[in-house]
Amino acid sequence: MTAHDFTGRHVVITGASMGIGLAIAHAFAAAGADLTLMAENEAIHAAGAEVAAACGRPVRALKCDIADRAAVYAAIGALPAIDVLINNAGFQPMTPLSGATEASDAAFERCISVNVLGTYYVTRAALPLMTRGGRIIVTSSIWGRTGAAGFSGYAASKHAVAGFMRSLAMELGPLGITVNAVCPGWVETEGSMWTIRAEAAELGIPVPELVERYLGAQPIPGMMQPAAVAPAYLFLASDGAADITGQMLNVDRGSFIG
Repeated sequence: MTAHDFTGRHVVITGASMGIGLAIAHAFAAAGADLTLMAENEAIHAAGAEVAAACGRPVRALKCDIADRAAVYAAIGALPAIDVLINNAGFQPMTPLSGATEASDAAFERCISVNVLGTYYVTRAALPLMTRGGRIIVTSSIWGRTGAAGFSGYAASKHAVAGFMRSLAMELGPLGITVNAVCPGWVETEGSMWTIRAEAAELGIPVPELVERYLGAQPIPGMMQPAAVAPAYLFLASDGAADITGQMLNVDRGSFIG
């Protein structure tokens, strides 16, 4: 899959129980990395076992809700030195303001708690374990560059982590740590398909029609698979990206050009 060699490097990946996070884990495992995988659900243990079986090495799997500051500090504080931190965990609910309810208010708050505060907590806990040459990569989104009706919470959170990334890049550059973001477009994951089904139901239209609305303008048609996004993380974590920091790398089949 890759010519990158991460042998002997410790890579921590949040949101790694499925989708893009799990694909990233497989890619780094294939490149020789020592892995710590985190997610809020029990599925992280099966994901860790899956990756370990594929690479033939132990994989540390931690169940941890990154919105729980104390739990994050305890989990990450017990880890060995970290070379690469990938803040991938995210929550993508619908949060319409038109006809907002207590449920949508709660979803908005949870979205900010996971995507923004959780990213801060994880980075805050990991930074003392990182040294010169370290890499921090944040998963933003093409919606972190634009917006989407009915998803103000998610879009706001992804704009926020982009600003966090840029500020942190300026702060940590003198310490020899780079900080960048990957902005995926439409990837066929459990989360993205749940989002599409929920929005299609809200709009009263068939799922294929909504998919066409989102993907129809892409220069390269169709949804990506999670494994197609993973090489961007490998590159930004590699020695070849030592001079790249504070940047947002789109992997989106051209759905956002600008």
